[in-house]
Amino acid sequence: MDRMVTMETFVTVVDAGSFSAAARRLKLGQPAVSKAVAQLEERLGARLLLRSTRGLAPTAAGQRFYEHALRAIYEAEQAEQAVRESSDGLSGQLRIGAAVTFARLHVLPALKPFLDQHPNLNIDIVLDDRSVDLLEEGVDVALRMGTLDDSTMTARRIANGRRLVVGTPSYFAEAGLPQTPVDLSRHQAIVYSLRGGGESWLFSRNDGSDSTVTLSGRISVNAAEGMRTAVLAHMGVAVASEWMFAPELANGTVQAVLTDWTLPTIDLWAVFPAGRMATAKARAFVAYVEHLLNEHQSSDDPVA
Repeated sequence: MDRMVTMETFVTVVDAGSFSAAARRLKLGQPAVSKAVAQLEERLGARLLLRSTRGLAPTAAGQRFYEHALRAIYEAEQAEQAVRESSDGLSGQLRIGAAVTFARLHVLPALKPFLDQHPNLNIDIVLDDRSVDLLEEGVDVALRMGTLDDSTMTARRIANGRRLVVGTPSYFAEAGLPQTPVDLSRHQAIVYSLRGGGESWLFSRNDGSDSTVTLSGRISVNAAEGMRTAVLAHMGVAVASEWMFAPELANGTVQAVLTDWTLPTIDLWAVFPAGRMATAKARAFVAYVEHLLNEHQSSDDPVA
């Protein structure tokens, strides 16, 4: 193997935690991966990996080599990308991870201008409400909402959205409009059980008063599409990001209540694979989404 390929192989082994997992990512045989690392250790005259029953971990020398190799790989990729961008713009494949509903409402409908700007770029979108392993899935960048579970991830906040209490006019005509957060205890709630959801919520008002409410209801869902479907079927209220019901809030199919109270806002993050530099393609996409959302947010009227 040439020097750059060897570095990429070693970096993949460290990221994957085993020769077998690295071999799967690289689409090579495990013996070839093990041999490449052994030859690298022999050439450098240093042990780079500690092997145990729990897997592999870099030695102190291996960690230093890993960090320098990452920078070298990144700089090589940037050099190649700079040449491509100077003539043809972004090219190749960009693999994006995003929650199903957010992508359907806010990413997919807005992709055409981005693709028009970069005619040699192809986009592969992994739709999943759960936090997938970016390295395992080969994802260049993921859009995630709420509090990030893994503090080791490389992430950047690109937008901040309101949470609202929402329901359909038909539901409120039957169940009544809540006048205070405490009134929600008498309503059927659709509870979103994944990250960014839950049953207990803190409501605040400008006069400094707070109210903590625990929602209850007969339906709990682990996907935003399920929450949307239940709310739109007039089955209850939900605490949701404004992004989740943006079209319906705009056309009146869904209405927000208790708007003189505020809920904790929700962050949208661009998350990159741990230990990897963000590619030019990923950075360009994130900048595009950030501009799109912040431009839309600044032009929105307050929710009535």
